[in-house]
Amino acid sequence: MTQKVVPSQYLQIALDLASRIAGGELKEGSKIYGRSMMASEYGVSPETIRRALHLLADMKVVEVRPQSGTIVLSADNARRYISNFGERYDTKSLHNRLKDILNQYNVLNKELNDVAATLLKSQQTYISATEPFPNYEVVVPKGSPLIGKNIGSLQFWQCTGATIVAIRRGQSVILSPGPYAELYDGDVVIFVGTTADAEAANRFIKSTPISEQ
Repeated sequence: MTQKVVPSQYLQIALDLASRIAGGELKEGSKIYGRSMMASEYGVSPETIRRALHLLADMKVVEVRPQSGTIVLSADNARRYISNFGERYDTKSLHNRLKDILNQYNVLNKELNDVAATLLKSQQTYISATEPFPNYEVVVPKGSPLIGKNIGSLQFWQCTGATIVAIRRGQSVILSPGPYAELYDGDVVIFVGTTADAEAANRFIKSTPISEQ
């Protein structure tokens, strides 16, 4: 959205007075009424009027005479001021707009960096989460106390953190065995989990004594 830069009140008042002088409403040599009356007309403070008049005085459009008021000097200078003001204000507005754009750029650039960092982090997390856990295999040794017990009663996941996904028994494979699936001598237990889970499962199957349930 295009933003419009509005000049200060005293600049607007100075431009309006210069336009009235250039247009002949305020004649050369005439006296401009007092600051209090002008402040009431424009709805601003007398200080704002004072700044506007001194700006025009610097451009020789009017003369501010202490104790005597303000006298109109030159309609030509008023027209010159209007022309110069337009050029100066265009430059000023461009500078202000450039400043606004730079501020917006800094805000957007920070937001862009934050979003990019968050996106990268989320992608790394997503990739890590979607990569399949490595499969581990452990053979149930001969004479193991696990033989004849079902997975549920052994509380395999609770004790190791690993999840049994299959049991290979001879030429057969039991996929996703339920809690009532029993372990036999020589079964190959296939499970997924972290490295720590795998170590815990290996110890559990090979060496952990299992009490009778």
